Amino acid sequence: MSLDRRTFIGRTAATSAGVALATAAGTTPAAAEWTPDPLRFSFSVMGTTDLHGNVLNWDYFTDAEFTDGEGNDIGLAKLSTLINAIRDERGPHRTLLIDAGDTIQGTQLAYYYAKIDPITGGNGGPVHPMALAMNAMGYDAVALGNHEFNYGIPLLRAFEEQCDFPLLAANALDAATERPAFPPYWIGTLRNPYGRDVKVGVLGLTNPGIAVWDRAHVEGLMTFPGLPEQAAHWVPRMRAAGADVVIVSAHSGTSGTSSYGDQLPHVENAAALVAEQVPGIDAILVGHAHEEIAERRVTNAETGRDVVLSEPLRWGMRLSVFDIELVWRRGHWQVESVGSRVLNANTADEDPRITALVAEEHANAVAYVNQVIGTASEAMTAAEAPWRDTPIIDFINHVQAETVRAAMAGTEYGDLPVLSQAACFSRTAAIPAGDVTIRDVAGMYVFENTLEARLVTGAQLKDYLEFSARYFARVPAGAPVDPEELTNADGTPDYNYDVVSGVTYDIDIAEPAGSRITGLAFEGEPVADTAEFVLAVNNYRANGGGNFPHVAAADQLWSNSDEIRNTIIAWVQANGEIDPAAFASVDWRLTRDGEPVF
Repeated sequence: MSLDRRTFIGRTAATSAGVALATAAGTTPAAAEWTPDPLRFSFSVMGTTDLHGNVLNWDYFTDAEFTDGEGNDIGLAKLSTLINAIRDERGPHRTLLIDAGDTIQGTQLAYYYAKIDPITGGNGGPVHPMALAMNAMGYDAVALGNHEFNYGIPLLRAFEEQCDFPLLAANALDAATERPAFPPYWIGTLRNPYGRDVKVGVLGLTNPGIAVWDRAHVEGLMTFPGLPEQAAHWVPRMRAAGADVVIVSAHSGTSGTSSYGDQLPHVENAAALVAEQVPGIDAILVGHAHEEIAERRVTNAETGRDVVLSEPLRWGMRLSVFDIELVWRRGHWQVESVGSRVLNANTADEDPRITALVAEEHANAVAYVNQVIGTASEAMTAAEAPWRDTPIIDFINHVQAETVRAAMAGTEYGDLPVLSQAACFSRTAAIPAGDVTIRDVAGMYVFENTLEARLVTGAQLKDYLEFSARYFARVPAGAPVDPEELTNADGTPDYNYDVVSGVTYDIDIAEPAGSRITGLAFEGEPVADTAEFVLAVNNYRANGGGNFPHVAAADQLWSNSDEIRNTIIAWVQANGEIDPAAFASVDWRLTRDGEPVF
């Protein structure tokens, strides 16, 4: 497919079937009812975030339409219907469409055009399906997320070249010049029938954690200072450039916390801090945290004015809509009110323009993930992996340990025991008995992590496991245990609960966090504090993701540039069969007073 196709589609206008689309979206067309007022103007800013490569309502790991227990739908095609309805409702020049990042990573569709048939920019090569869809939908500006950097800066630049909208990141700076490596902001004009045009500025802010999570891709090339500091620098400049309204598109949550602890001096989830600390902002589209926030108001400490925040969940499940009212005073527009809401994608049909547009790319991805690469002697599932040692997680650890062991052979660390760390990334992951496809394997490991080897001591390993065990709620001995209530204590996600293979240990859930690991042993003998181990660990964890102790500061003995997912796929192709009898074992268990919980 040539770039000409993308250019031809370009920034198409809203569909003419406005009434039908508005009805599908659960709204009522009102453009004809709007009467222009020389002293008042209203418009809507629509926002998406954390799309993660989802164009269609499709799950490439199950090879079927997406479904979950909450009845959510996903994808840009669904959102396009909602967006067109609002455009028809509002009428010409009264809407903008923006995004808060994490666009080009997350599905096998996105992976295909990053790794299997990668985009290169320019003419003649494939066009990224996210660029195809977002161009056709008429996005005005998109902030960068941390996952934009997962495939390296060259691929991100190729994606940028294919987009008809700017990629914004005021706090992604060129390491040599300390100047923005991407446009910091965009100012668009909404036409007014009375000649009093409205200028709307969008400031893009990305996540400082990129410096930790994608160090291999950005170290020495880009730096990522804090969001409040950069917003304080750029918002006055946007106002000076004529912006009547300032919207921030921030790939940053609202909690004020950081998963990487004190490794960086900048807060990961800083959107609310930006609202509170930086004057001159009217609204913030929030991303990164995968939460649904219809409307949150944060009072700015300097002006006393409310800043409205909204976050539309993830994957295209929701659409945030900021409704903004302006009044003409003293020769310029002033914001009179801002409100926000979220619309649910499951109320809309997929836009046939978008589904047709990416049909070829979708078919390519489906064909790729359905390739048979081996067999399995029995089925494995991750359904119970968060609270029970399961063969499917053992399999990941087996491949990782075997890979690192081979890399250490012949080195000064070749005689050290190799342990391996893994987490349950998806509770729906499963390997069927019989034929095994790429999508089966990819479903176990849904992130683009790479593999490293780090040197750790027995004492450090114990600390690491204690930190991981915070994942479980405390349940006294004798009290009933509900697996669904036991996990994710204090909001800890599944991907931040690590199990370690190669040693055995118990986790006493009757004890407080920090005092739960008992019986830590290697080959039947207690692990000494001074014992040394090689830990096979993914780069996210090794670079500080999740703020686990010791591992980020541990000596790096080896690293690999290939994704762990590809390493597992290659293992299956080379070995032909997955047989749990060769690797499955109970290395850890949940206990109370020494008795197993399950």
